[in-house]
Amino acid sequence: MSDMAHLKIWRGESPHAGRWERHEVPFEPGQSVLDGLRWIRANTDPSLAIRFSCINANACKECMIELDGKTVYACTARLEPREMTLAPLSNKPLVRDLVTEIAPPAERFLK
Repeated sequence: MSDMAHLKIWRGESPHAGRWERHEVPFEPGQSVLDGLRWIRANTDPSLAIRFSCINANACKECMIELDGKTVYACTARLEPREMTLAPLSNKPLVRDLVTEIAPPAERFLK
């Protein structure tokens, strides 16, 4: 039987009215936290909001989250076979789940 990573993930559209959800992800050495989040979207919960672009567009900073209270890039932070707490950036406006508004106002698309 393989090891499992236990991801405790913040879900919701408000920092005050959301909830924590727990997901188990099959663990293999060398995986990133982003790999774990993509596994969740592909296999158990396609509604999980995450942002990344490094895989397709070679852009960076899209996948920043808080992992156990520290700001990290989900694509470089290593997945571990333990409980890991994933939250949106606390100093940025929350869009939904782990997605925050990280672009400066002048660089955002107007609605």
